[in-house]
Amino acid sequence: MIGLVTDSNAQLPPELAERYGVEVVPLTVTVDGTPYLEGVDLDAAGFYARFERRRPTVTTAQPSPGQFAAAYEAVADRGATEILSIHIGSSVSGTVNSARLASQVSPVPVRIVDTGTASFAVSLCVWEAAEAVVTGATLEEAAAAAERVGATVGNVFVVGVLDLARAGGRLGDVASAATTIPILTLSGGVMQEVGRCDDLDHAAAAMAQFVCGRGSSLRVGVGIADPSTLPLVAAVENRLRGASEVAELVRYVVGPSVGAHTGPGTVGVMFAPTGTRGGGVPFVGS
Repeated sequence: MIGLVTDSNAQLPPELAERYGVEVVPLTVTVDGTPYLEGVDLDAAGFYARFERRRPTVTTAQPSPGQFAAAYEAVADRGATEILSIHIGSSVSGTVNSARLASQVSPVPVRIVDTGTASFAVSLCVWEAAEAVVTGATLEEAAAAAERVGATVGNVFVVGVLDLARAGGRLGDVASAATTIPILTLSGGVMQEVGRCDDLDHAAAAMAQFVCGRGSSLRVGVGIADPSTLPLVAAVENRLRGASEVAELVRYVVGPSVGAHTGPGTVGVMFAPTGTRGGGVPFVGS
């Protein structure tokens, strides 16, 4: 039996965590000097509420090896004989290193995947690996499925606070504008503008077109930050739900470890094609 573990930066929706029995290890998010475990001590609503009066000072830190050791033991106690641990890329976080240290004391073998990506893109890697496990994949085959998605995942988004993205050093040549909405994608570690829209309907259309123009049989996650983004989120979902290119669509919450770099008002769409294993048929969600 293969158990699955990821970290909270994946923004894994509860429905997928429950569907595949995924154990989620929380990152630490420190807000104005107070540390919180993401999704445990601090959820998205509590985090974005901090922005209502002023912009807080936020930092993030990887889980400790002890947290991972406890997670691996819990998964083994549920019957797993080996574990696939899939995480935010080592280029942006020390999470993978903590997982590797903990794997040395795990009661069962642990295979760690450095996805080379972040946020819901990690969940897409978990999703593909979990489906591979369901259809009988070995540990190495499931790990390869996750790694494949990590290399091919796509994204498009609007950022609520451009200055936060700029301060993080990932915003390219994107000008702030009060009357238009910049549509962005993260490529090569830099946020690049792929369009600019006058209103939410045009932004939703542009984001959906960007997704559907990049493949078929796609798994897609639409990310919502705070309630102010709900109209755009709903408009994007409505356009994607009926698209022939989309195999399955879920909504995820842009939590503190991601929102620390983008702020409230952010909407993201991440997507990846479903894979095949051993000549099988691509998975099509319900």
